This record gives sequence, structure tokens and C-alpha cells, in this order.
Amino acid sequence: MKRAITSAIAVALLASSGVAYANNHAGAAAAIAAAVADDRRPEADVARDPLRKPAEITHFAGVEPGMTIAEIAPGGGYYTRVLAASVGPQGKVYALMPSFFASRLGGLDAINALAAEYGNVEVIVVEGYDALSLPEQVDLVWTTENYHDLANGDIGVVNAGIDRVLKPGGIYFVEDHSAPGTGLSATSTIHRIDPMAVIGQVTSAGFVLEATSDLLLNPDDPRDVNPREAQPTSEKFALRFRKPE
Repeated sequence: MKRAITSAIAVALLASSGVAYANNHAGAAAAIAAAVADDRRPEADVARDPLRKPAEITHFAGVEPGMTIAEIAPGGGYYTRVLAASVGPQGKVYALMPSFFASRLGGLDAINALAAEYGNVEVIVVEGYDALSLPEQVDLVWTTENYHDLANGDIGVVNAGIDRVLKPGGIYFVEDHSAPGTGLSATSTIHRIDPMAVIGQVTSAGFVLEATSDLLLNPDDPRDVNPREAQPTSEKFALRFRKPE
């Protein structure tokens, strides 16, 4: 059954149309499909898949086997697991946890257990995302549902740091709760952001917008409430940027 599910997901990814995917690796679709179907994923994560569409989003972002990825604020590890399995044993995921998590009693227990389980995940505690420092440059920087928080600080410094840790030609992937037409006014109130504001900030940092995705559109979301109040889920945008060679 697992093999059948994996094959079905892979076929769906390969057949997807109307979305500009970045994957050049011949095994990317199969690797991502296997990662989403992986038995190690908690049932609670799997239950969220119909709304979060992890296979399609990971494929859109350009994840490939063997990649090195830096994931900003991985939270409970929903995507950390998918990314770790997708890049495989030749790849690596740096899970960048904010220091306030580390200061809580048991705050890193879950992500440390995940890292031990997968073997290619390294947890790095950061004081802030405005001073990123990694053991190596990475192929992809990933942030989901966190950019609006980063934008409450000095986002120019944050994006410059992301540019610094990315290899030339590397990918910067951003997914967040959408608030079209609001600029930056909703970032600290209802925890959303205008996708055009993100595009403006990231391209100003020297990145090139390569593709946008409507995979997570939700016409029933009023887009003016906290994402937790949106049913069945908030509308989200997905953007793939590229660091010039």
C-alpha cells in the first residue's frame, strides 16, 4: 500500500501543469513522494496534508535529493521531516531554532528527537535570524509561515544574512499567510503579510523572483482575520526566489 501511495503521488507531481517547478534531479518527484508517504511521519502531520499539500509545495520549492537546506523556525517539524527524507542520506537539513525555544524547559526535546531519528538533521540554536551563521553555504533556505514575524524586525539584515548563507544559484523559498494589499500592516496584528511586500523586500536584497504558486489559495478565507480563525485554513502564498550565480 505504501508503495502504491508513493507511486500515485510521484505520478501526480510529474503530471502537474501550470506550476513552474525548479527540480532538475531525475529522482526528485519520487524522493518527495516517498518522503510524504514515510511511515515515520506522525499521524497528526499526515492529517494536515490535504490542506498543506506538502508533496506539491516541496516539489515547487525545488527540493532535490542530496541538497543541503536551512529551515528557519521549524516549529514542530512538520516540514523538517519531509525535507530530511526528500534530500536523503546524502543531503542535510539545518533546523534553525530560535533561542527562546532553547531556554524553555524541554523546548528542544521534540526537534532533537526528530534529528536523532532522521540522522541528517542538525539542530542549530540562533539568537536571531538577523545574524545567521552556518557551518557551510546551503542550496536552499526554507521558511513557512514565519516570514511575517521576520518582517517585524530588520528584514533587510535578515535577507542579507540569507543571501550570505546561500550558495550562488541557491533557492530562497517563502510560504506565508496571505493578506493582499496590506503591505506590512498586518504582520504583528493578524500575523499575515502582503505577498507583494515580500517580493519587494526579497528582490531588493538581490534575489530574483523565479516562480509563484497558487497551490494554497483559499477563496473562503476573508484574509483579514488571524490564520487560526480561518476555516478550514488560511490562504497562503508560495514564492521561489533564486540567488544569482
